Amino acid sequence: MIDYILNKAKNGQELSDEEFLELLAIDDDENLEKLFKTAAEIRDNQSKTIKLTSTVHITNKCQIQPRCKYCGFAEETSSKGYYNAFYKSDEEILNAAQSINEAHIPRVSCSGGYGYKGKQAVNACRIVKENTDLEVLVNVGGDLTPESVEKLSDLGVETICCNLETINEEVFYEAKPGDSLKQRIETCRLVCDAGIGLSSGLLLGLGESPEDRIKHLRFLGKFKTLSEIPIMGFNPYADTPMANHPPFPLKEQLKIVAVTRIMYPAITITMPTPTVGPENVEYSLKAGANNLATVIADNYPLEVKGVGSPNYGNYNEVVGVIEKLGLIPQTI
Repeated sequence: MIDYILNKAKNGQELSDEEFLELLAIDDDENLEKLFKTAAEIRDNQSKTIKLTSTVHITNKCQIQPRCKYCGFAEETSSKGYYNAFYKSDEEILNAAQSINEAHIPRVSCSGGYGYKGKQAVNACRIVKENTDLEVLVNVGGDLTPESVEKLSDLGVETICCNLETINEEVFYEAKPGDSLKQRIETCRLVCDAGIGLSSGLLLGLGESPEDRIKHLRFLGKFKTLSEIPIMGFNPYADTPMANHPPFPLKEQLKIVAVTRIMYPAITITMPTPTVGPENVEYSLKAGANNLATVIADNYPLEVKGVGSPNYGNYNEVVGVIEKLGLIPQTI
């Protein structure tokens, strides 16, 4: 049955939800290897170039209350995260962006907490676009207005990320009691209406079912400018209400990467190095991912704590893994 489903995928035939669930249920190494190989071949038929994305964390001052139960990014949430509050100055943002540019990493994610209606994102995007050749992804969740989206469009932002995390409402509000799934969906629509590339992904392991994950992937296909799907496995941050919640297994993350690649052959699939673990980026690529995020070069001037985990990927090591697999790191 697995061979039949994978042959359909190789031939570009659409799979049913039931067939995707069959793939997610694989638990033997032989069929897992076949799944990952199929997904990687589908990606390579599109391109063997792997995008790299670095980051500038604009602020960890987040006004969502009550806090998301897993967050170790916002101030005073985790001793392992950005515990002390910060708001990066224009000079700090500029220096960080220029260091990324000098390292030939092609893209930067400008991300930050809620409460600014996109003003912090617009300011960071302006600084990056005026002073570097970097592609810009903005990620401030649903904290955007039609006006701020329009300003980002005018600045030439390539991508805006608004992760839904899960579309299972019960699971969403259990983990994110102060957030709004409706607002996040509306933000995705705003981005699409502006003609900007949309990045929107899944946070795996909050309590959602395999059926929820397939439903979520299908739901994302309704957004007309969807260009990127981040796949993030849950990792607990110390001191948070979900500190004892189990991490999402790597093998299960990789299955979702492969299934997403089969469902969306040409899309950018992002694996953040903190959530997959920097030491595991090789497996992400073998499963069909084509963008590695939170990649930090040695010349980076600011402290970095990964979102989902304090670790991150080192640029030289990540490039070495990409080249070892016969793939091509995108540079500028």
